[in-house]
Amino acid sequence: MSERKERLAQTNYWDALFAMRDRQREDRKNGIQVIKQADLPLELNSQGLMRWYMHPDIKDTILTTYLFFEQEIPPGSRTGRIKFQGGQAMYITAGRGHTFLDGVRHNWKAGDVLNLPIRRDGIIVQHVNDDPDNPAIFVAAEPNWFECTSVDRGSGFEQLEVAPEYNRRG
Repeated sequence: MSERKERLAQTNYWDALFAMRDRQREDRKNGIQVIKQADLPLELNSQGLMRWYMHPDIKDTILTTYLFFEQEIPPGSRTGRIKFQGGQAMYITAGRGHTFLDGVRHNWKAGDVLNLPIRRDGIIVQHVNDDPDNPAIFVAAEPNWFECTSVDRGSGFEQLEVAPEYNRRG
């Protein structure tokens, strides 16, 4: 018997599904139902300023099936530029600006919804705040495909340019 077959034979995978179910039920029993902005830090990363409500590594919420974040773009600034699968909906809560989606400019303002399409080979996106005096803020949601399709999601996941405020620490 091969080493892998021997190792796999040590586990009853049907029973493992029920054990997983029991762990998930226990986790959800005490999971956070209301996620309050005041309880979340503002993170500076290569994409800019973000506040994470739901993320694959945040496990204490009722749902883990979505990615949900708020992003703030300082006055006159921009986000990093990324390539990813798409499939994200954004609601602009404050400010005005534009988004480059595969090189095409799309203007937006508070109250607008921006739909980033899913494309087989991915999309390239960057958001820009057109107001020199006030921040632009949006929230974004997408399914948490990271666990079932990997972070690359079949199209690649690359940081193509960093936000100006990000100070990469070596």
